[in-house]
Amino acid sequence: MSLRRAAARGFWRVSRWTLRTERVPRDGTGIIIGAPHTSNWDFVIMLAIAWEAGLPFRWLGKHTLFQGPAGPLMRALGGIPVDRRDPAGLVDDLVARMAAGERFYLVVTPEGSRSGSGWKSGFYRIARAAGLTVTLGYVDRTTMTAGLGPTLTLTGDVRADMDAVRAFYADKSGFVPARRTEPRLRDEAAPDADPADPA
Repeated sequence: MSLRRAAARGFWRVSRWTLRTERVPRDGTGIIIGAPHTSNWDFVIMLAIAWEAGLPFRWLGKHTLFQGPAGPLMRALGGIPVDRRDPAGLVDDLVARMAAGERFYLVVTPEGSRSGSGWKSGFYRIARAAGLTVTLGYVDRTTMTAGLGPTLTLTGDVRADMDAVRAFYADKSGFVPARRTEPRLRDEAAPDADPADPA
């Protein structure tokens, strides 16, 4: 057992939170949504979920998180810096990484700043462009549970796909319930029109 997996299992043994998770397809690639994203503690919980499952994963974060002494740690934890002032090419870069044989699950928090009025569409664009499944990860303060839910194959019918996402998250409150954002893309009719800003 890897050190990360052992640490994650130790976390779940002593935590007040309960892990209730489905297993993801073991093909080595995919997108994992982390939602509702209402607190920086979500990051710790999502690390524990991914490590317990033994998943190779990467995540997107503000480029400022990777500056200074914390930079090497953030990268060691799987981080990919995103400069939101110049997001062009991010989707193409991620798709190219996977096309070149890099195998990982990309953890995305579509709510971004935790204070918006909708979800960013980057995860949808990446999944469609690279042919990736989307696994619904969650944190639910009401039941004190967290884990991975169902894995979806996006159809291209954005509204129908997002209806399935909304149905899953309808009873999930997040770490800070008051900050929860409804899972709705800014423009569900045409997500490809949104900037490539999935972090």
